[in-house]
Amino acid sequence: MTQPSVILATASYDHTIRFWEAKSGRCYRTIQYPDSQVNRLEITPDKRYLAAAGNPHIRLFDINSNSPQPVMSYDSHTNNVMAVGFQCDGNWMYSGSEDGTVKIWDLRAPGCQREYESRAAVNTVVLHPNQTELISGDQNGNIRVWDLTANSCSCELVPEVDTAVRSLTVMWDGSLVVAANNHGTCYVWRLLRGNQTMTNFEPLHKLQAHNGYILKCLLSPEFCEPHRYLATASSDHTVKIWNVDGFTLEKTLIVGHQRWVWDCVFSVDGAYLITASSDTTAKLWSMSSGEEIKTYQGHHKATVCCALHDGAEPSPC
Repeated sequence: MTQPSVILATASYDHTIRFWEAKSGRCYRTIQYPDSQVNRLEITPDKRYLAAAGNPHIRLFDINSNSPQPVMSYDSHTNNVMAVGFQCDGNWMYSGSEDGTVKIWDLRAPGCQREYESRAAVNTVVLHPNQTELISGDQNGNIRVWDLTANSCSCELVPEVDTAVRSLTVMWDGSLVVAANNHGTCYVWRLLRGNQTMTNFEPLHKLQAHNGYILKCLLSPEFCEPHRYLATASSDHTVKIWNVDGFTLEKTLIVGHQRWVWDCVFSVDGAYLITASSDTTAKLWSMSSGEEIKTYQGHHKATVCCALHDGAEPSPC
């Protein structure tokens, strides 16, 4: 199989993962995932593997193979895995689960290398661009910074008591972090380096973005500069694009989805956005016009996550 330069994948409650030709909208490969629903998809930096976070396992599939079988399974979580991601040169993977733990996995060795206890169901985990801190958000409203060098929790904050943190996103240069919650609110902090290596959160903005749940928030990538955007996807069927300079509403993507919007991902240059919705579809949007360009149709139930890798393979961090 020759590898497409753009890897686009979606997963659905219909227990399948689908790979799409981004331009034509054609589905060229379907993987059955019978054991559970898939909560999150992530592509390795080198475009070789797709990680699918299920319940309670993570499975790694070879993107360049037609084999329906995973090449590796990671099995020590005991509940839904809600977050998964990779270190920048792909040596290790991190995950967060409703079992209340954040875990680190060495992709070159079996088993879980490290585990951090959050004491509440973990909904979201992001890796700081410095590659040495993980930030997690949980069902009880806690945000925690896990210092991988010191192997401990270095910072803890609760933006809104007893309000689940659904999604976290960090600006590519490590300057901002945004947390989105079940009340449709985004909390924005500047990330400051303290005297030690510890990151400090300085409150910057509180944004009432949606009336429903925010299911995903995402800051635009490096190659989108000098423009900086925040995308928020919600149960109110819309995706909103905010200008990070003042957090003003740039545009609302509304004509497209008929149901909850669960996930979104920017293209590498920030010119496009892919969204995944309960209406069974994924969509490609133009960021400049706010218009829908393509609909990816083929799932039979809610499409709850999407992954896109349309950039070059990374140089070593």
